[in-house]
Formats: sequence, C-alpha cells, structure tokens
Amino acid sequence: MNAQPIDTRHALEALHAIDAGCSREEWHRIGTAAIAAGLTVDDIIAWSESAPNFAGERDVRAAFRTITPKGGIGAGTLWRAAMAAGWRPPGREHSGGRGADAGRAEQPHQKATTGQRGASAGEVWRRCLPADESHPYIEAKQGRAEGLRVVPAGDGLRIAGQSVAGWLVVPVRPLGGSGDEPASLQFVPAPGQGKKLNLPGARMDGVFVVGNLEPGGTAYLCEGIATAWACWRATGRAAVCCFGWGNVARVAAELRRRDAEARLVLVPDSAKERDAERIAREAGALVAAMPEGSPQNFDANDFAQAEGFDALEALLDAAQAPELRFRLLGANELRQLPPLAWRVRGVLPAQGLASVYGPSTSGKSFLLLDMAAAIAEGREWFGYRTKRAPVVFVALEGEAGFRLRVAAWEQAKGRPLPAGLRLVLQDFRLTKDGDVPDLAAAVRSAGAGAVVAIDTLNRAAPEADENASADMGRIIESAKELQRATGGLVVLVHHSGKDATRGLRGHSSLLAALDAAVEVVREGSRREWKVAKAKDGQDGAAHAFRLDVVPLGVDEEGEPVSSCVVARDVMPQEATRSRLPRGGHQKVVFDALGELLAKEGRFGAGCAPSTRRCVQLERAVEALAPRLACEPKRQKERVRQALTGLIASGVVVCREGWLWVA
Repeated sequence: MNAQPIDTRHALEALHAIDAGCSREEWHRIGTAAIAAGLTVDDIIAWSESAPNFAGERDVRAAFRTITPKGGIGAGTLWRAAMAAGWRPPGREHSGGRGADAGRAEQPHQKATTGQRGASAGEVWRRCLPADESHPYIEAKQGRAEGLRVVPAGDGLRIAGQSVAGWLVVPVRPLGGSGDEPASLQFVPAPGQGKKLNLPGARMDGVFVVGNLEPGGTAYLCEGIATAWACWRATGRAAVCCFGWGNVARVAAELRRRDAEARLVLVPDSAKERDAERIAREAGALVAAMPEGSPQNFDANDFAQAEGFDALEALLDAAQAPELRFRLLGANELRQLPPLAWRVRGVLPAQGLASVYGPSTSGKSFLLLDMAAAIAEGREWFGYRTKRAPVVFVALEGEAGFRLRVAAWEQAKGRPLPAGLRLVLQDFRLTKDGDVPDLAAAVRSAGAGAVVAIDTLNRAAPEADENASADMGRIIESAKELQRATGGLVVLVHHSGKDATRGLRGHSSLLAALDAAVEVVREGSRREWKVAKAKDGQDGAAHAFRLDVVPLGVDEEGEPVSSCVVARDVMPQEATRSRLPRGGHQKVVFDALGELLAKEGRFGAGCAPSTRRCVQLERAVEALAPRLACEPKRQKERVRQALTGLIASGVVVCREGWLWVA
C-alpha cells in the first residue's frame, strides 16, 4: 500500500482492526509499527486492553520504552496487518463486492474517523438481544444468562476482521457504577469457535459482577466470566469477572478501598499462583489456588466440571492468606524459636559474618589459626567449648610464611594439623567476578556448615577504598554472598584503625554488618583478645595470650628458621600491668620497636635467647626517631629516654648493644 493516511485517526482505526490477543512477538511488531505511524504508547495501551492476555499498563510501557519512529519497522507493517484483518483505508470501505450488510458493518469504523476509537459500546449493546441459557457457551460452562446479551444473527459487526454475530456479549461496567450504558463489551464465541474479543477502542478497566456484592461479605475475583459463574454457583457468593489477569490487581485494590472488611479471595488459573500471592499481600486478600499439578490455565470452572461444585466450594472455603515476608512474633513465638547455635560458645556463632581484628604484629593471624584448628578438632579453646566443623583458611599473606606457621603449630602441639582444616593459598578477591561462587563451591565440598577464614580483608579487596561506604558495601555484600552460599560462618581478618580505640579500620558499616567480632590488642610483650561484639554473648572479657617462638631448623643458607604459636598467658594481670610502657613516648617507641623487630630482627643475637628477635640499639634509635612527634633535633634523645624507661621497667632487654622484648 503506497497511500498514506491523512492523519493518525486512520492509523488508530487500523490498529483497532487488528487482534491484540496475538502472539507477544506479533503484538510488539504491530505496536512498533503503530508508533512509526504516529500513535502513542497510550494508544497501544488502549488497543492492548481489548486482549484477554492483557498484562497491564506497566507491561506495555516497559515493552515500548525505547521504541522510536526511527525503528526498523515502518507504518506499512500496520497497514498490511490491518488490511489482512479486513480493514480498508478511507474511500475503499465498500470495495471488493461486499454486500449491504457488510457495508453497514463498517459504519462503526467510519464513525471512528470522526473522533471516536471504534464502535460505541452503548450503540452495540442496545442493538444486542437478551441472552438465555440455550447459548452454547452458557450451556457448556453451566453459567447463567442474567445481565448478558447476544449479538443478533446477521449483525455486521466485525472485530479484528471476524464477524461476532451470535456471540455472547458481556458488559464491562465501572465498579459500583450504575445505569445501563456499559463502558466496553467482551464478545464470547461458542466453545471451539474462536477466542474472546474485546470491543476495539474501549478501555477494559471495569468488571462484571455475578451475584451481589455485600458490605463486609465475600467476593471472588476471577479472570473470566466462566470462572465467576462457577464460584457463584458453588458458594452463592458474589464473583467478580475482571476481564483478564492484568486487571485483577487494580480491581482488588479498588474493592479493598471501598470495603476494608470485605473477604476478598483471588481465584487464579493454574500457573498464576505466585502473582496471585503478590496481589493478595498488597490487597489483604486470600488465594484459592487450583490443585497442585493442574495443567496450565486450568481454572475454577474446569475444576467444577471435573470434580463437581461441592468440591469447588470446599476448595474456595480453604483459601489461604499468602505467606507474609515479615512475621509478627509474640512472646509465645519467641519462646519457640530455636536457641542460637554457637561455633565457639559465647564468641562466634555457627552462621553469619565475623571478624578478628587488631593492629599489625598483634598476633591476630596466629590467634585465628589456633582457633580454626580447635574448631576443626572440636577441642576447647581458651576455656570455651567449640562445636566441630570443617574450616577453610584462605591465607593471602604468602605460602611460605603460612607453611612455617603450620609447622610451628604441629611441632608445639605434637600432632598434625586437623584433617578438617583445609587451606587455600591461591589469590582470591571478594570483589572479583566469579571468585566468590568458585570459593563457595570448594568450601561446600569440605562439608556442611563450614567456617571460612579470610586472612586478610585488605588482601581480599586490595583495590577497594575501605573508608568509602560504596566500596565497603560491595565488600560486605560479597562476604554475605559467600556466607549464604556456604551456609556457615565467614571470618574476616582485619586491621584496627590508627586510633585503636575506634575499632576496625575503614567505614563503620563493616562493624554494623558483623554478627561477631574479636578484638586483638597488644601492649608491649603482652597480648590479649576479647569479644568486641557477639550475638547473645558477653562483650569485653579479655583473655591473655603469648606467641611462643618455635625453632624449625635452619634454611639452605644456614640461617635459623622459626615461627610462632599461640599459648595462653596465665600470669596475673596485676603483675604484667606494672611492666607496661608508661607515657606517650614509651608506648610509641615500644610499638614501633615491635614492628622493627618483626621486620629486621635476628634471632638470638648477642646473648639473647634463641627464641627472641633482636635489633642493635643504635639501629633502633635511628629507625624509631622519626616516629616521635617532637622537634627533629630532639627525636633521638627522646627515643633513648623512652628505651631507658622500658629497659628499667623490664619490658625491653638490652645486652651487648642488642635490644629485644622481654
């Protein structure tokens, strides 16, 4: 067709001549062509409402959100589809040798060119005849004729190119509306003679009520007229035909607004139960679902035909409220909840997200390894009962160093590392696509309810800004994803901030997201851990420990090799506290000395014990001076004064020019 319409009114007429109940692909193609012809998404919505499979206005807008008139489908597609459905462009309505009745059939469409969208619902309704129970559709569905009409035999009305003479007519009326003038019409053929059609150009946002809606009474919300008949016949209560599932949510909301006490029951066709539950939650309604295993689109009328109306009544009476996302619990329900499951009783839960954190050189990684071994063995740890579980330790601080830690633990304990403790020494990122699900799969192979220890958080997300809420949010969500996928406990080793009194380093959202946290602190040679956060646990109880150096022989160059192992420190706190550094400079120098020893210290230098790391006095003064906040020319003097005080209190030992921690 080469001629173009003089304006969009002809395009609108052509659109409504096409069956909107076609396949999804064809529907989208026709809608795209309509936009190319100058129509709007609102026009497509009005056309789509005439289809029994109309999914709602939101669905239409989403489908055509990015469509423009410059798309690959042109207006010619619309003209061709409309002409194939029986539509003729202006001036050609009576071409093709059609008879007088056919000419009269086109008159409603001619009226559309004067500003209406298709035939008037009132006009068509007035020329239809009252229906009776002999109509094939009413007979087949065991319905009733009250309130319905039939298109007279020989009537020229055609919809989507199809004659609807003899079809049942169901009026679409506004909810609660009065008067005989319907807003739209639905046409229902005899069984096997086609599918339902809606009046083109008329909005299908009304209802047809079978029975009487009573204030505070029961109303069944159904997709089609046959389902409404069945519900009314089975119970004697009102049933509301919504003319398509896409309209049910709107009707339910309006009924609830009008009557807060009404008992609304959604009666979905099979395979629509999940959406029915969503609508029911929003409207405060119940759902009467078809029996499990019913074929797709099996409805209440089909059930009544197969099982009888008594069986349908029982099914409707058994309607259930949808499961609510949020449960409202009272005291009795709370008492019936299972108790919290512990992995380390009072310290770490069996499930959730936890952290072991502290400053550098505090011993937190050694402590977590010792805890992991105790969990894998099911042994008591620092006097706390543990419940045995598999443990996967993700060691990101270097294969060689961790191998020495394990060797030291085995030598000190006199037994091999527990079989339930497995190690991952490969690179792992919480923020890298694929790493979390891949690690989760490996963890699940170790056993159910495993503990995953990640050492450290910084190495697991090196590119992230820990102080940024967005980056920390991604880290937390990835850790929770790992926890959900494994069903156990994820423990993150992390550092404390520059101000240790403020807890974990980075954004505060991390501590808020944790179910448990263990803080490790170090003051001089004394180390201790305490519960900083625990579900139903007691925060703040401190437990002293020490790191005993375990000699492991010599390396290939003859240098001594050693590592450390955690041991409980049972010395009275009063005795040790008297030896702690005093004053700001002493504390700074002592902490910096520990870092220097860990980095440069030599075991057993001078007359020091073979288990102690040592550094030369002058090297210590040189390295520690910049750490003091005083005049540069006085820094070395202040370091010597601080070291003198530490040596005098017995915290630091100096022999033959070498320093080590007592």
